Amino acid sequence: MKHKVSFLCMFLFLPWFLLAQQGLFESYRSRVGFVSDAPLELIKASSTQLRGFLDPQKKTFAFRIPSNSFEGFNSPLQQVHFNENYIEASQYPEASFRGKIIEQVDLATDGDFMIRAKGALLIHGVEQERIIRVRLRLSKGVLFATADFSILLQEHDITVPKVVNQKIAEEIFIKVEMEMVKK
Repeated sequence: MKHKVSFLCMFLFLPWFLLAQQGLFESYRSRVGFVSDAPLELIKASSTQLRGFLDPQKKTFAFRIPSNSFEGFNSPLQQVHFNENYIEASQYPEASFRGKIIEQVDLATDGDFMIRAKGALLIHGVEQERIIRVRLRLSKGVLFATADFSILLQEHDITVPKVVNQKIAEEIFIKVEMEMVKK
């Protein structure tokens, strides 16, 4: 009898659970790049491992990226220093951004939208509340999102030794490009 009740509950509530999940957009393709433009050196790196979800009905989102997934530095040693000395990827394995969309936006209809995403940006174990402008374009069920913003290293307790402070900028510029599809 117990199994019949469990099966009946699952049968009755599963369709509601599936309906609740239908409107979610899930990351499909992504690219996150950063640029450090210091007086003595220009450093560029990027990752394609940004993953996450956007719920347009609740206007919520959550995205994360492995801290050690960035490639394209000027040298392999520079990438090692980034992972071990600055971002400390073994101690802080992920960066994330989660929060809410401020504007009212109808992502059921194709179009272009400019929104503000307000949430907690977690980098190097330090969370900062941020509002980031995001350009959205919905076309045939695919949601394209792009954002440009910067972070200050000191806001995330990332310290740069004086010996290399002319090679690493205090302000890092970030560009995010992502395609999302309905789940």
